[in-house]
Amino acid sequence: MSVPQNTIALIYDYDQTLSPTYMQEEALFPVYGIDSKQFWARCGELVKDQGYDNELAYMKVMLDYLDMDRPTNTELKKLGEKLTFYKGLPEMFEEYKSGLLRPEHETYGIKVEHYIVSSGLKVLLEGSKLAPYVRAIFGCEFAEDSQGRITFPRRVISHTQKTQFLFRINKGMLDMNEDVNDHMAPELRPIPFTNMIYIGDGPTDVPCFTVMRRNGGKAIAVYNSEDPTRASFKKCYQLSTHADRVKNIAPSDFRQGSHLRLLIEEMVDEVADHIVQRRRDDLEAGTVKAPTY
Repeated sequence: MSVPQNTIALIYDYDQTLSPTYMQEEALFPVYGIDSKQFWARCGELVKDQGYDNELAYMKVMLDYLDMDRPTNTELKKLGEKLTFYKGLPEMFEEYKSGLLRPEHETYGIKVEHYIVSSGLKVLLEGSKLAPYVRAIFGCEFAEDSQGRITFPRRVISHTQKTQFLFRINKGMLDMNEDVNDHMAPELRPIPFTNMIYIGDGPTDVPCFTVMRRNGGKAIAVYNSEDPTRASFKKCYQLSTHADRVKNIAPSDFRQGSHLRLLIEEMVDEVADHIVQRRRDDLEAGTVKAPTY
């Protein structure tokens, strides 16, 4: 027995992919009076001098800065309303509610779902304007004490651990209580990698780019065309030209008619056509023609 496998997943990194800024700088630092340069310098010291993972470093420094003023996750979620995005967002998600798939695709029950996999704070993304359009958000999380104040990292997602969530999407195991390491036959996985499109911005997305490439998925590396140093573009150029991690790069412009939108829409169309053809092939293979006279 198999599952239909007629869902296409668009999976996004967040910082520098959907937004030109880091979410902490935009939503948290102004509210709590945190100096950005000092904050990231302290994070760098923990990584370099004490061997911290990058994500654990920023979560520890955040707790240190907030100290007695630690907010609740509910308060952090509300701050997520402050997050802003690249041009064309969140409008693209609204526009993609219809018209992304051709009528033929919809006839076969094909649908598109959106996911965010980030090393940033899940709770901020849950409070953002993007949340209503996204099937699932995966990110770092804080536990709470008896008063509801954040106390300790409950879940940390490093750039290498992000690949785990590609497999969760692949297997339909969106509940964190499910063990993603459980064996599941390919034909039972609701979203095969060939139905996935991953969009990220640079070296921290390399593990996800690699998983997509090895398993037949598609990927796009995006860059900030307004970066005067061109560092953002150079990262993507290296990934596509020298490291051979992705085939396609594009500016982080999500407006209609942009290079990125054209890539996304062409990829979705191609994947949907492949699903239709596979369904037709299965139907033909499973049909025994009636005898003729």
